[in-house]
Amino acid sequence: MRGLVIGLGSADRGDDGAGLEAANALARLVPEDVAVRSLPGREITLLDHWTDAPLVIVIDAVVSGAVPGTVHLVDVSAGRLRLGTPPGSSHAFGLAEVIELGRALGRLPERLIVLGIEAADCRAGAAVSGPVRAGLREAIRMALAEVGGS
Repeated sequence: MRGLVIGLGSADRGDDGAGLEAANALARLVPEDVAVRSLPGREITLLDHWTDAPLVIVIDAVVSGAVPGTVHLVDVSAGRLRLGTPPGSSHAFGLAEVIELGRALGRLPERLIVLGIEAADCRAGAAVSGPVRAGLREAIRMALAEVGGS
């Protein structure tokens, strides 16, 4: 496996499901040597999933104060992730904490990229908002540029 794309989130919490939707779309578009996985609300398992991949791209909803739908590309191989998870998120142990735990344990992939899509509405039962849906398309394009897909 040359690469791995992981979508995170909660499908029943509006914009928090953006990472899962991205993974579903990317599964049909990435090259054969790139795996795609969806991990709904189980960030701590990332440490096991990315073990053998030299390149990992994680897609998740984030909150930084930017305009909803903004896509943040952060290469966390060399530095900390400074984006938070959405309010009301079901993430018990967030992405930033898992990355830093992996760093402390020496269990980060060689290259780890986070594509964070700025969330607007993460209420239970909400649909992915229009701005985040637009950001989702951009995140998919950016992930494909990284892995060489179509």
